Amino acid sequence: MMINMFKGKIHRATVTEADLNYVGSITIDENLMYASGIVENEKVQIVNLNNGKRLETYVIKGKRKSGDICLNGAAARLVQPGDKVIIISYCWINKNDLDTFKPKVVFVDDKNNIIDTTDKENPQEKRV
Repeated sequence: MMINMFKGKIHRATVTEADLNYVGSITIDENLMYASGIVENEKVQIVNLNNGKRLETYVIKGKRKSGDICLNGAAARLVQPGDKVIIISYCWINKNDLDTFKPKVVFVDDKNNIIDTTDKENPQEKRV
């Protein structure tokens, strides 16, 4: 049996740009993509912490160490530069592999620099 699991996320990233006239997608700093295990063209869910909106789109690789988090196309109507977002990816895992599977969680500062990474979340630990 296959189970759809949380694969990786970038937690509390700051939106740097919202480009309504771009074709679509989210542009993410390549460094953040690598650290979170998110790959180019992968479908991701975006959760806007400022307004509660959720959306799905696909990823475009941004310049490494640029801090870029840019929502493009129609998604630009749901975010503003400066908004905090969580970018989440998922994958299908065979139930037999669940014991060894580890997601990637990336915590960033206000400029989208990586401050910590982990393979699990602690609900008692607040990261703001």
